[in-house]
Amino acid sequence: MAFFLKTKLWQTGSLDWWGFIDGEDVYLGSREFPNPPEEGDEWTVKQTGDIFGIVEGEIRKIGNQPPVVPEWL
Repeated sequence: MAFFLKTKLWQTGSLDWWGFIDGEDVYLGSREFPNPPEEGDEWTVKQTGDIFGIVEGEIRKIGNQPPVVPEWL
């Protein structure tokens, strides 16, 4: 996969997206991850509440909010 990003990305067998950000493996979400990722995209990971964005070709954590808990749980 070539997305023209500076951030190293990979997808697991369970279709979760991960990235290597600031020397750590970071969960980037599953269905909420933009595919294909493009400059200016922003998304919120439902499980963790982390907010990510693509700035200058890098995925960066830009915030956090309380995780979304599905109503059926």
